[in-house]
Amino acid sequence: MAAIPIDGTALARTLREGFRDRVTALAAAGHQPGLAVLLVGGDPASQVYVRNKVNACAAAGLLSERISLPADTGPEVLLARIRELNADPRIHGILVQLPLPRHFDETAVLDAVAPDKDVDGFHPENVGALVQGRARFIPCTPYGVLRMLEHAGVNPAGQEAVVIGRSNIVGKPMALLLTARDATVTVCHSRTRDLRCHTRRADLLVVATGRPRMVTGDMLKPGAVVIDVGINRGADGKLCGDVDYESCREVASRITPVPGGVGPMTITMLLENTIVAAERRAGIRS
Repeated sequence: MAAIPIDGTALARTLREGFRDRVTALAAAGHQPGLAVLLVGGDPASQVYVRNKVNACAAAGLLSERISLPADTGPEVLLARIRELNADPRIHGILVQLPLPRHFDETAVLDAVAPDKDVDGFHPENVGALVQGRARFIPCTPYGVLRMLEHAGVNPAGQEAVVIGRSNIVGKPMALLLTARDATVTVCHSRTRDLRCHTRRADLLVVATGRPRMVTGDMLKPGAVVIDVGINRGADGKLCGDVDYESCREVASRITPVPGGVGPMTITMLLENTIVAAERRAGIRS
């Protein structure tokens, strides 16, 4: 029997509908949630991501401010804009679209965002809180994965979970979040020997490598839950994930498609974090 798809598009739509009452109540009290997105350069993929985020804000009733800067912008100019946004009471969340041009120190830029406006959850203060199990903001993609698992009725407790990828954006926080939910977690990466040995024992597999269709059905434990975070363009020009969907769906019990899986949930959790930041500013959330 083929795996049941976990539809991120449908879940994202449901969650965003639920945001409306919260946004309306905040706006009535003078706290319309506001998100600023900073884009440096003209990378086509980044342009699409930023446009999708701005459109999602508008649809949910959030104030959105897109700040586009040329690729040759000096680091001090970007840092100055971040300082302005940190002090702007209309803005509750600040997102710096990555990657930045090579002449930027991405760590220094992300560190400049005020922790209480760091809706991506990348500031070291917020990362430390996540490690301690008291996250202020959960990074958006892992947060979206958790909500998808919850929606699908998948409880990580007691399960063997394998995360392929160790990025600060997905892999590391995903491993922390699954550990906090009582899964036994293994993190695999480019230096892992015998990847198949690990994936074949995974009850829950999260793949975030940026390598098209690298996980195939013969690498799975029968009945595994497979979460594909990747989005790539294959040799045929079509979008695909890090998982070979067709072969894996014949082995897994549940699987996320690409597109229509984790991607819509990432933007949805960005909206959630921005609303939470506004609620904290309004004093209705701790």
